[in-house]
Formats: sequence, structure tokens, C-alpha cells
Amino acid sequence: MLAEQAGRLRTEPVKAARAATAKSAERIKALNPRIRAVSRSGVKLTAISQATAERLIQLQEQLVTSALTDAATQLERAARADNVKDLVTDQAAVLRATRERIVSDITEAVTILKGAGDDVRKVATHTYQSVTGKAAQSAPKAKTARRKAKRAVRKTPARKK
Repeated sequence: MLAEQAGRLRTEPVKAARAATAKSAERIKALNPRIRAVSRSGVKLTAISQATAERLIQLQEQLVTSALTDAATQLERAARADNVKDLVTDQAAVLRATRERIVSDITEAVTILKGAGDDVRKVATHTYQSVTGKAAQSAPKAKTARRKAKRAVRKTPARKK
């Protein structure tokens, strides 16, 4: 192959140079759709990142507002309490509500991040397919381990001496 190309370069240098140049131009042109696909995916990933950051900032605003409202409510209840028993009962109710709010807020944050992860996966899969022309292979599903029922182990009787 190499000897054949060297022979052509000696006998037909201009023709060989033109063929090599034309082939190089075809290869460069073939890269355009792939480069566009990668560029578009970069724009999509930036949009996902910005939307996720915006949603997380809004959630943070809600968290701070809720925390301040809860603190004010606790102080108001403490000021209105007639005795220690009422104060403790009110504080316990506020703590339960706060715990439920925190769990809800964590769930919301996880939902936001999971949605962003799903969107990123879709963009990555689409970009892979666009660039390679192949369908992305799905990851094999993890097998769930089955636990075997524990069998009762009989103890051997102690030996008599």
C-alpha cells in the first residue's frame, strides 16, 4: 500500500496531491454534523444546568422563608403561653411540623437533582447516537439479590466424658 502510494507520487505527483486533498476535504466535511451535535449538546447541558440552579435557588428561598416563619411562630407561641406545659406542647407541635417540612424539602431537592440527571442522560444518549450513528447500549439491570431463608442450626449435644 505504502509502496504503491510512493510510486504514484513519483509518476503522478499533481494527481496524487489532488486526490489526497479531495479526500481530506471529504473527511473534514464529514466532521461537521458531529461537531454540530456536540455543540448542540453543550447548549442543552448549559440550559439544564441553569434551570436546575434556578430551581435549587428557588427552593433555598423557600427553605429560608419557612425557617424564619417557623422561628417567628415559635417566639409568638412562647410569648402567648400561659404556663410551661402549654409552652412545651406548642414547641413539640412546631418541632413535628419542622421535621415534616425538612423531609419534604429534602425530597424536593432530590427530585430536582434526579430530573436534572435524567435530562443529562437523555442529552448524552442523543449526542452519542448523533456522533457515532449507533444506538447507545442500555446498562444491564442490576439483579436483586434473593436472600435465602435461614435454617435453624441444631447444636450438637455436649459430649460426656
